[in-house]
Amino acid sequence: MSNDHTMKFQFNDDSQEQKVNEILHSVYGSLEEKGYNPINQIVGYLLSGDPAYIPRHKDARHLIRKVERDEIIEEVVKYYLKSNKEA
Repeated sequence: MSNDHTMKFQFNDDSQEQKVNEILHSVYGSLEEKGYNPINQIVGYLLSGDPAYIPRHKDARHLIRKVERDEIIEEVVKYYLKSNKEA
């Protein structure tokens, strides 16, 4: 395949969406319980890939590493765009 063509990335899996949703909610709760700003910590992890942004509390660090960062970002973007459609 020539490099001058745009490749199409396709990922359609509702079970993946549910898995990411459950993991993010669980990690968010763990971060809140530990007194962290959950959004800042999750964004820090997504941008850097450094699991140190996520505590081990309630196995949150292990949970978030069960899915790839790009899969989490994909679900967040899809949710944002669906929720903020212009009329």
